[in-house]
Amino acid sequence: MKTLLLIRHAKSDWPENMDDFDRPLTELGKTNAPKMAEFLKSKGVTIDAFISSPAQRARHTCELFSEVFGKQYQTNEKLYRPSENNFLSVIFDVADDVTSLALFSHNNGISNFANSLSSELVNLPTSGVVAYEINCDKWSDFEMAEKKFLYFYSPKNF
Repeated sequence: MKTLLLIRHAKSDWPENMDDFDRPLTELGKTNAPKMAEFLKSKGVTIDAFISSPAQRARHTCELFSEVFGKQYQTNEKLYRPSENNFLSVIFDVADDVTSLALFSHNNGISNFANSLSSELVNLPTSGVVAYEINCDKWSDFEMAEKKFLYFYSPKNF
């Protein structure tokens, strides 16, 4: 059994003359991301691996989460402006000893992918988290495995 968490980056700013990729988190984003991580931790959530879009706002969100959980993180360019196949490609490459995986990405891609996994429809807000139980032992079996919605949290939960 595996667990997949999909996490949308925290609230970000869009300063003039700045490329989308380089957009920073707002003060609210810098506050909400670690609060959400602490909230998950207080609920007994464990995360073995963190993989983020390399875009500044997603990477910074992932960094704040990984600090709370005391884990390293990595980036994968497939999570920036992702399609459903991009998510699958990242998931298929995860080591099988990882039981719980958190992916940090962007809308619309992350919400679209979440909605392809179960009948529970979500529109992930910034710092939003949705999780699924995946009935498989190998991440390479993810696509055909039964998936069960576990929970959805947003900053409105705290």
